[in-house]
Amino acid sequence: MVTHLVVAFHIGERRTCRLARLSRSRWQYRSVRGDDAALRGWLRELAALKSRWGYQQLHILLQRDGHRVNHKKVLRLYREEGLAVSRRRKKKPVAVARVPLPSPTARTERWTMDFVSDAPADGRAFRCFILVDDFTRECPAIEVAQLLPAWRVIHVLGRVARECGLPLSTVCDSGPEFAGKVMDQWGVTTE
Repeated sequence: MVTHLVVAFHIGERRTCRLARLSRSRWQYRSVRGDDAALRGWLRELAALKSRWGYQQLHILLQRDGHRVNHKKVLRLYREEGLAVSRRRKKKPVAVARVPLPSPTARTERWTMDFVSDAPADGRAFRCFILVDDFTRECPAIEVAQLLPAWRVIHVLGRVARECGLPLSTVCDSGPEFAGKVMDQWGVTTE
């Protein structure tokens, strides 16, 4: 616009820049950026050799080859050349058809374990460890506390085992509560 006004109406450069609200230094600026064709070629070549490498690794390779270049310039050229590596997506787990568990036919055949948490009005949270006999639907144990570490759960299971006997199988959800080595002793299966 400034160039058009200067040429067409023979107005001075200062006045035209003031009318366009543009600083004269910005209008007169000429890029001093050198030709990056050789660097672009090296970058394309390295990206073809190492197809899964990003610009940071390619920058390191360029430095090892003796090119003194800023990492920001490598990033700019990397993007302009369209060499960006697509992000890897997490693999979806294979969908397995859920098979319903067979209904228990006797007492202490299968128990289900789970944790429930709640908080009263004052905000102090508490947890409940619940153990349910799937056949009779009764709860051999409900343990309530602010913290329920694995040793305490094992203690409750041991007490119930002495009173009622051990179940043939124990089922729980696949939450992190039952993912410890201590729980492996009980042969817990996850739903």
